[in-house]
Amino acid sequence: MNAEAPRSISDTWRAATRAAALVAIDPVGLGGASLRAGPGPVRERWLALLRHLLPEGTPIRRAPAGIDDDRLLGGLDLVATLAAGRPIVGRGILAEADGGIVVLAMAERLPGAVAGRLASVLDGRAVRLEREGLAATLETHLGIVALDEGREDDERPPEAVLDRLAFLIDLGDVSFRETGDPGLTPEAVAAARARLAGTSVSDAQLAALCGAAASVAIPSLRAPLLALRAARALAALDARADVSDEDVAEAFRLVLAPRARAFPPAEADVDEGEDGADEPPPPPDDPPPENDEPADETSEEPAQERPLTADELQNLVLEAAKAVLPEDLLAQLRSGLSGLKTSRVRGETTARAKAGVTGRPAGSRPGEPKRGARLDLVSTLRAAAPWQPLRKRSEPTGPGTPRVAVRREDFRVGVRKPTIRRTTIFAVDASGSSALNRLAEAKGAVELLLAQCYVRRDRVALVAFRDRAAELVLEPTRSLARAKRALAGLAGGGATPLARGIDAALACADAVRRKGEDPAIVLLTDGKTNIGRAGTPGREAAREDALAAAREARARGVVGLVVDISRAGQPLAQEIAAAMGARYLALPYADAERLSQAVSAALPPQGG
Repeated sequence: MNAEAPRSISDTWRAATRAAALVAIDPVGLGGASLRAGPGPVRERWLALLRHLLPEGTPIRRAPAGIDDDRLLGGLDLVATLAAGRPIVGRGILAEADGGIVVLAMAERLPGAVAGRLASVLDGRAVRLEREGLAATLETHLGIVALDEGREDDERPPEAVLDRLAFLIDLGDVSFRETGDPGLTPEAVAAARARLAGTSVSDAQLAALCGAAASVAIPSLRAPLLALRAARALAALDARADVSDEDVAEAFRLVLAPRARAFPPAEADVDEGEDGADEPPPPPDDPPPENDEPADETSEEPAQERPLTADELQNLVLEAAKAVLPEDLLAQLRSGLSGLKTSRVRGETTARAKAGVTGRPAGSRPGEPKRGARLDLVSTLRAAAPWQPLRKRSEPTGPGTPRVAVRREDFRVGVRKPTIRRTTIFAVDASGSSALNRLAEAKGAVELLLAQCYVRRDRVALVAFRDRAAELVLEPTRSLARAKRALAGLAGGGATPLARGIDAALACADAVRRKGEDPAIVLLTDGKTNIGRAGTPGREAAREDALAAAREARARGVVGLVVDISRAGQPLAQEIAAAMGARYLALPYADAERLSQAVSAALPPQGG
């Protein structure tokens, strides 16, 4: 097995370079490729090969992570518009790359909205601008190379983009010394590009690709069409006018195999192996002629010249697929590691909360409307107004001269104070003493608070502590149904580990803060504790541990609220609130609705 490892990795690089050649031949028809590899010489060598094989002068644009719509799609060119006195459309990266390639950096972090715009451009082959008073259509034919730097299996570019790219290449296991020269030249690729339109494919080959895609459970209808285009490009690269069966099999390996979600059915293996190979053909009805040589010639020639049927070709393609499909494919699919999921977009919350992009207005500042910042027209004109007499005297006037002379230094962009979403973490005492007192009413109050958080689009989390442990019953979510199910299944009984409940809520708050959101802890307790941080019983030690955890929450600056749900106010609950720097609410004899109203009023407004 160890001796075969370098060969398989070398095959991976060979297939990747073959895919690069096909992208260079037909970037628009094939859509491009997703290249999963970390930054390094292997990825750069593949990109350099693609640039080498493309025609000289082909535009290649790089789209950084977090690109805004103005730079991606284009928009109003403010400087040219003010100079000309009429709206001038500025071209974005996609329009600038017409006829070439756009390289998406960190595509696994691509927001869903940007992925949708890219998909629209790939489908319609045009950028349509309908905003800022503009209505323009810019013809755009391009391919995309999505650089995937994800480390986890579910960190992938959005499916809307992957579905439109022919090749899903994974170079994560390829070292630089195993990236040999593929022997591809720009001249051979240019010749293939010229003959691509004249290549033809048979109906049986098309049916075989569609059937093979269905046999490995590929749900996309685009995948077999991309494989068909790849087969035509392979034939053109090998200087053939007709697509061969080997081209169809290689197109399956390059395009369809990385998308496979199941092994081919066993019947595909049996047709040729059992019925065709082991058993001799049935004897002919007529006796053979006396001369054996002519009989052999006449029987062999039709077998060699007869084209394969669609079913036979599909079986041939599936046989070739088994060599490249991983043996543990089904196990990976069952555990959710197929690599075809929609990716999680990390860092999107922080990007939305950047000052100057979203939030409530907070004045203006000098600057140009870039990276999502919007022009403050009134402030811009106000800044330009004192200079009008001087500018009109120093510059020639005429019919085309704008009435207001605005310079770049006059530009003012709006400043916005970001609105940070809140995640409310409910830490609920589910011990026996609390259950006897107010646990049922506390559940009702939390459910009403969950509904209010849902309306505000805030996230909620639920921590329950009882017996000797505290657990995160519900991770931060905006799903009201999930929160209600977790709350309904919350059981009561056992001892009271108050310190561990506060620690668990703090751990959840730290995770929320790392994602750019504002955490708030609502602690519902009856003010009793008898289990310490170490899990050992003892009221005094448990009390000291709870106060220490509360002081740690205050040191971390977490907004807090302590709700005393006992039938009579407890001193320890007040001490916990003071140590946390949180507001204390004692609500004896209050029903769930009043408790919900009191908690909503006690929490300060969220950031922004």
